[in-house]
Amino acid sequence: MNHRIFTSESVTEGHPDKVCDQIADGVLDAILAQDPQARVACEAIVTTGMALVMGEISTECYVDIPAVARRTIRRIGYDKAELGFASSICAVLTSIDEQSPDIDMGVSASYEFKSGGDAAERIGAGDQGMMFGYACDETPELMPAPITMAHALTQQLARVRRSGELPFLRPDGKSQVTVAYDGDGNIARCEAIVVSSQHDDVDIETVRRGIREAVIHPIIPGKFIDGDTKIFINPTGRFVVGGPQGDSGLSGRKIIVDTYGGYARHGGGSFSGKDPTKVDRSAAYMARYAAKNLVAAGLCRRCEIELAYAIGVARPVSLLVDTFGTGKLDDAELAALLSRHFDFRPAKIIEALDLRRPIYTQVASYGHFGRSDLDLPWERLDKVDALRSEAKI
Repeated sequence: MNHRIFTSESVTEGHPDKVCDQIADGVLDAILAQDPQARVACEAIVTTGMALVMGEISTECYVDIPAVARRTIRRIGYDKAELGFASSICAVLTSIDEQSPDIDMGVSASYEFKSGGDAAERIGAGDQGMMFGYACDETPELMPAPITMAHALTQQLARVRRSGELPFLRPDGKSQVTVAYDGDGNIARCEAIVVSSQHDDVDIETVRRGIREAVIHPIIPGKFIDGDTKIFINPTGRFVVGGPQGDSGLSGRKIIVDTYGGYARHGGGSFSGKDPTKVDRSAAYMARYAAKNLVAAGLCRRCEIELAYAIGVARPVSLLVDTFGTGKLDDAELAALLSRHFDFRPAKIIEALDLRRPIYTQVASYGHFGRSDLDLPWERLDKVDALRSEAKI
């Protein structure tokens, strides 16, 4: 591997797009708490003074969707009119229909089930498409270092805002980290660090000093910062107008932030607001689960898994493993190994990862993968021993 650099970004929970993801997953969680079999495809839009929640939902329960949206907005920190967007004064509009019966037909009784398949094939994929999972040995979380560091910075921005350590910070913010690698693919240093945060109308040097001392220094290991590391804090200066007042937001628009920071390929499907029959979400979680266990088992240093589905069909139409030349076995052998230890049919994914429960709002910001702060089923390493034993490595 040649010397190279790579950059990833993260955004805070107060970023307009992330506000929308949290509203969408907040609605999903509220419904799943009452009706685990519900079908939910929820989207959200926010702009100055308004939030719109829309989508296709089929459920037997009642959820006060405007109340869920307002609670979410308030929890994020938009609770004062002076922020230009506040839970108590914004309009919340809803436009909800039932799931299309044509889609429901494919999900509820898959092609294979109709053709005599077993009960595990009752649930077909909710759509066609490809999903990717990835893991590598760069960090303890088995995630790429740039996105891991970027998420850590935005989480720290939220912590020091909420704790009052930096009382002038407001909810909107973002980070970006550029990591330089040595010839062996190990982290050498940080080439550049960018942190921008919305703030009260205070002196910009106060903001920059506070973020440098309370956000960057506690999070980025000193061994990765040297005299040549470029650090930019609110590089344009003033960032008072932000959040939905400064820029409209839309759910599903931060799919690279949600996954691997661009380090791995992406099939294009977003996660938030979708129940687990949507393979955009559930199969991406399963692919991460499989890739992480392969890396943790020592069978490769890097692993990317691609799954592809046809709508209404339970079994994936393809499974590809790419270890980028780091595998202890051929990639085709590793794919066969995974097929024996992981069942990638939607019904089995939902069962294995226990996905019909309200666990989604917590991952609607700061990434769906590598979350050592959360107990997520797709981050378990319970297949490591079995994989290692069968591979005989």
